[in-house]
Amino acid sequence: MPPIRDVWRDALREALVHGVLRPLPRERRRVVDRWLRGREEARRLGACDAAIVSYGKSGRTWLRVMLSRLYTRRWGLDPRLMLEFDNLHRREPRIPRLFFTHANYIRDYTGDWTSRRHFYDVRTVLLIRDPRDVAVSQYHQWRHRMRPWKTVLNRYPSPGASLTLLDFVRDPVVGLPAILDWLELFERELPAIRRHLLLRYEDLRRDTAGELARLLDFLGTPATAAEIAEAVEFARLDNMRRLEAEGALAFVGIRGRPRDPSDPRSFKTRKGSIGGWREELGPEGAAAVDAMLLARGRLPFDYPLFEPEPATAG
Repeated sequence: MPPIRDVWRDALREALVHGVLRPLPRERRRVVDRWLRGREEARRLGACDAAIVSYGKSGRTWLRVMLSRLYTRRWGLDPRLMLEFDNLHRREPRIPRLFFTHANYIRDYTGDWTSRRHFYDVRTVLLIRDPRDVAVSQYHQWRHRMRPWKTVLNRYPSPGASLTLLDFVRDPVVGLPAILDWLELFERELPAIRRHLLLRYEDLRRDTAGELARLLDFLGTPATAAEIAEAVEFARLDNMRRLEAEGALAFVGIRGRPRDPSDPRSFKTRKGSIGGWREELGPEGAAAVDAMLLARGRLPFDYPLFEPEPATAG
C-alpha cells in the first residue's frame, strides 16, 4: 500500500477536480488535474533514487513485476507487494525508491515542453519500444481498458468513438505521430541526462535475464543468476495474466482487473509481441503506416523503417 500521505493527496485531488471544481468547464478541470499530477511527479522525481521512464504500453508493468518479485524475495517481504515508488524502500532501505513515469504531466507543472531538463540530474532508465507496436497497444488500451476521465485528461477520443485501428494509429494527438514526438525529444535530450541507461523492450524479450541484470547493476542492486532467473520465470506472460485476473497487479493508477476476463484485449498484459503491429493492421493498413513513416524520415533510436530482408544462403 502507498503511504497514507499519498492516499490522502490523491483523494484530495480527486475531490477537488471532480467535486469542488465540477461546475467549471471540463477543459479547465482537465488543466487543473494535469497541473496537480505534474506537481506530484516533480516531487517524486526529486525524492527518487532512480526514474524509470517510458511511453505507455512499452513494457513497464512487466518490468515492475520482475523487480517487485526479485526485491520481495531477496529481503523476505510479502510476495504480494508490488513496487510502488518507496513502498518497498520503507520496509527495507536497501531497496531503491523507483519512480515509474511516462514523463507526461510534469511538463504541465514546469511549463517546459521543449527539453527534459528535469531529468538531467536524476539517475534515469529510458525504456523504449518500437513506436508502431506502442501505437497498436495504445489503441487496445483506449478501446478496452481506459477510464472515461483518462480519455479527457490525455485528449484521447471519447469512449465508444467510431475509430478504426488505422485511424487511431495515424491520429496526431494520441497515435504514432505523438509517440514519435515523445521519443524524438528523449533521443535529443538523452546525452544531457548525466546518468542514464537505455533499455529496449525488444532486447528485454530476446534476453530477459541479461537485460534485467544490466538494469539491476545500474540501479546499484546487482543480483545473482538464480535470483534473476526466478524473477523472469515469475513474470511469464501466462502468470502475469493469472495475477491480473486475480487483481494482484493492482498498481496505483491502473485498473486492477481486466474489464472482461474472457476478452484477451481487455488485459493490461496482452500479447507482448515484437512487430505484431503489421499483422494487426493488415496489409493495407501496414502499407499506409509505412508510407506515412517513409515521408517523415528515420525513426528515433534507429528503429528500422522496414523489417530487414531474411538472409539467403550462398
